[in-house]
Amino acid sequence: MRKLRIALTKGRLEKQTVALFQKMGLDCTELINKGRRLILPVGDYEVVLAKAADVITYVEHGVCDIGVVGKDTIVENGKSFYEVCDLELGKCHFCLAGKAGEDFYSGYNVKRIATKYPNVTKAFFEGKGMDVKIIKIEGSVELAPLLELSDAIVDIVETGTTLKENGLEVYEKIMPISARVIVNTAGMKLRRAEIDDFLDRIEAVKREADV
Repeated sequence: MRKLRIALTKGRLEKQTVALFQKMGLDCTELINKGRRLILPVGDYEVVLAKAADVITYVEHGVCDIGVVGKDTIVENGKSFYEVCDLELGKCHFCLAGKAGEDFYSGYNVKRIATKYPNVTKAFFEGKGMDVKIIKIEGSVELAPLLELSDAIVDIVETGTTLKENGLEVYEKIMPISARVIVNTAGMKLRRAEIDDFLDRIEAVKREADV
């Protein structure tokens, strides 16, 4: 049987997760010195580096048993897997934001919202009973209100510095976001003992941090 395989989101979350793995006593030498390699041994496990949305795909299809991915990706793309643990890493918020000093909720016109996260945005405004026009943006979403393409944006905000530097502000926080551990549904049955052992090691580190 192959090693338990963990899909890990590349980038900022990757660095924080590597630090967690080290606290768990895992040898991360290969992962730290990865070069261009995407599949690497980490202790008793095999780590696959992938973009956030692909982490979910690999776990859903069972080619990876476990995934580490942001809650933002889960709520936008997630379907069939178990979300088992909040790592409390990469904390930020989904926020509604726009030009500073403007009253977003005034007036009766249909608001235009630019975002990389149409599903999150749709659910948020449906919850308010508001009809909005959602405009999908792939790059710097902050440009949309500055260019009068949208009345506001829905995006991830960590410090708010980028918003401030572009004359924007948070109108409303939508939901908190952090890194989560997800598990393949079949794997939870077939490799339960190994997965539970991995999760127990995470919980032990979290308990130490709380002491």
